Amino acid sequence: MMRKRFPYAVLLTGLLALAAAPARAAEPDPYDQSGVPLEVQPTDPKATKIVLVAGHQSHGPGEHEFFAGCAILMKLLKQTPGVAPVMVRDGWPKNPKTFEGAKAVVFFMDGGGGHPILQKDHRAVVQKLIDQGVGFVNLHYAVEYPKSQSDHILSWLGGFYEPGFSINPHWKGEFKDLPDHPVTRGVKPFGIQDEWYFNIRFAPAMKGVTPILKAVPPENVRRNEASKKFPGREEVVAWTFERDKGGRSFGFTGGHFHRNWGDENFRRLVVNAILWTAHVDVPKEGAKVDLDPADLNKNLDRKGGRKPPKPKTGT
Repeated sequence: MMRKRFPYAVLLTGLLALAAAPARAAEPDPYDQSGVPLEVQPTDPKATKIVLVAGHQSHGPGEHEFFAGCAILMKLLKQTPGVAPVMVRDGWPKNPKTFEGAKAVVFFMDGGGGHPILQKDHRAVVQKLIDQGVGFVNLHYAVEYPKSQSDHILSWLGGFYEPGFSINPHWKGEFKDLPDHPVTRGVKPFGIQDEWYFNIRFAPAMKGVTPILKAVPPENVRRNEASKKFPGREEVVAWTFERDKGGRSFGFTGGHFHRNWGDENFRRLVVNAILWTAHVDVPKEGAKVDLDPADLNKNLDRKGGRKPPKPKTGT
């Protein structure tokens, strides 16, 4: 039996065509954080320096993405002329000069007993910033402090998550009525699923505190005795605080899910608030907060296991 000869000319033609085809661009690595500038100080002495401190890796993919979240905030803040954000990783600056000249400092990190602000001499450093009138912003878990720290935390932030008293369930906050405040400029009523903390411990008589986001949580999430005492109550989950000597602070309990930065109202409210604490005039239409949805899948922490959830966007 005669064997059929393989058509080598056809094979060669196919290989040449494959070689000539344009190479497919490799998909960007969502965990590559090398492109984010860290602790790069502004060169313009007139710029409003805002320091963003991202905490250590925490929780699962798409949750507590402190580094990626701060990288997004840095991009958003740069859209306001004259603002120079400086980003820090792992809970505290490596360069002791990073806080110098800051008009506001933003902490997005795990809190509680291991709060980076409570380590070493950090509390004294923050107290000095507070005394200088520097804006003080705590996002999500960063608003939690041990009850033993209540005296100075209340004077810094106006309120905090007190373990055993406050509670941190996942629920959809429906924010239907927003106060007339620079922080809410350009922000429309919105609803969003997050780990909204509530039953916050506030300063006596709410002195200096202005509730910014309020909503009524489902009754089934009032799971501790302290929160069960107030069925049906509208709860404060974000607030501003005007300190005794003119300094400004902002507490925001949302931010558990990284995808929520895709909501324009969510991110505008936070950026407005950061600017307000830095004594930057917030435009009547609110701060510019343009975001490429692809940025929600960049600079993530490599947490292993399942992939980060697909980003969602909305207004």
